[in-house]
Amino acid sequence: MVGGLSAAKLLKSSGLNPVVLEARDRVGGRTFTVRNKETKWVDLGGAYVGPTQNRLLRLAKEYGIQTYKVNEKENLVHYANGKSYPFKGSFPPMWNPIVLMDFNNLFRTMDEMGKEIPKEAPWKAPHAEEWDKMTMQQLFEKVCWTSTVRRFATLFVNVNVTSEPHEVSALWFLWYVKQCGGTMRIFSTTNGGQERKFAGGSGQISECMAKELGERVKLESPVYRIDQTGDVVVVETVNKQTYTARYVIVATPPAMNLKMHFSPELPPLRNQLINRVPMGSVIKCMVYYKENFWRKKGYCGSMVIEEEGAPIGLTLDDTKPDGSVPAIMGFILARKCRKLCDLSKEERLRKICEIYSKVLGSEEALHPVHYEEKNWCEEEYSGGCYTAYFPPGILTQFGRVLREPVGRLYFAGTETATEWSGYMEGAVQAGERAAREVLCAMGKIHQSQIWQSEPECKEVPALPFVTTFWERNTPSVGGFLKLVGVSTFLSAAAAAGLVAYKKGLLPQS
Repeated sequence: MVGGLSAAKLLKSSGLNPVVLEARDRVGGRTFTVRNKETKWVDLGGAYVGPTQNRLLRLAKEYGIQTYKVNEKENLVHYANGKSYPFKGSFPPMWNPIVLMDFNNLFRTMDEMGKEIPKEAPWKAPHAEEWDKMTMQQLFEKVCWTSTVRRFATLFVNVNVTSEPHEVSALWFLWYVKQCGGTMRIFSTTNGGQERKFAGGSGQISECMAKELGERVKLESPVYRIDQTGDVVVVETVNKQTYTARYVIVATPPAMNLKMHFSPELPPLRNQLINRVPMGSVIKCMVYYKENFWRKKGYCGSMVIEEEGAPIGLTLDDTKPDGSVPAIMGFILARKCRKLCDLSKEERLRKICEIYSKVLGSEEALHPVHYEEKNWCEEEYSGGCYTAYFPPGILTQFGRVLREPVGRLYFAGTETATEWSGYMEGAVQAGERAAREVLCAMGKIHQSQIWQSEPECKEVPALPFVTTFWERNTPSVGGFLKLVGVSTFLSAAAAAGLVAYKKGLLPQS
């Protein structure tokens, strides 16, 4: 609902009188800050913000909400093949030269392919049709030579879009990574999408916007019917309230439109699109401890866990900025989320503590003092988290109607964004863009003003990611083998020629 509130805020500041209909009994949508004595506050939904997420940072600054850096002072840890490997930087290092070549080539290839995809219209990419028919699984099978890199690539998809490589279109996923700033920006904590959190929780942003809008925000008002057959648009809620407006902005995940009845019915492509874009699956888990035992062991709390039996794939330190309330945040992602949904909260906690104990080599991990979790799959008005994903073949056929107005209906929601779609930042961009589309329809602004870029936040500057000469120029495994093959062939041919020459088998001039 960050998108809907952003739209309403902009419309109100332009002298209009918007009303926000919120289905839940709280504002915030896919952000959700819970406050209690054990945690002080905890973000059980969208939480992170980083460089290049300038709209969200602008709102935080306006409301005096401070950000703080997620702890990454000590070593991160990569757990693979039953062993823990401490490391620094965004990605775990690979020691085997063949694996390193393969790893480097995969991420370089994803970024190179992303460069071809227009942020605002991925379906217009030169290879759109071909890439959209392919899943990320198929792309990995094509590009990766080693099982180590294929395994990590699977985790990379799980972490970023809470779905599986075989479920998502390669075109869509490559676009998703590109519009977040590339593989380094999307996956990194420092200088990336997970760099910071909001002191007091991300929910404050929606709460501050709602406070500013006052009585205009109606909670527990799920929209049941939208009728635009008359002179005004009539919106009816499940609790039998009726609202009339000149324009309506729908700021929900696309699939949530299926809960609404439209008159006249939606155009064919819009109607089919909303049946075809499922939501990702994730349970966000917060384990609280008496003290930061991991920091004492030289770990920062970030773990990249590659083990099929482990519930959690990625963790980050969730201790408060003043060092109080030590905690580790972990995601149960995609297939694992669906597998572990049926366990009790206690069973999930036990499994999580067991893997933390193994990875961190610590008995203390088995003794939490508190636990919070949120399974987004059971949320009636989200349907999952973090975002809707596009299965193969959908983006090229239906993508262009994603933001297309239907009569006096305009569409917001993070899925319709062109920068940081899937994140809070994307929701703000989408809400403000939809509001300006309405202002344009009313003749208040020119069409050229609908899309606006955001100046960089001075307090959170984006630093470039520096790649080494070797990262840019190391061959792929296939390229290397070709090179070795050609040089072996040439060496063998030269040696055979020499032998033949010495034996007088070649004509001598």
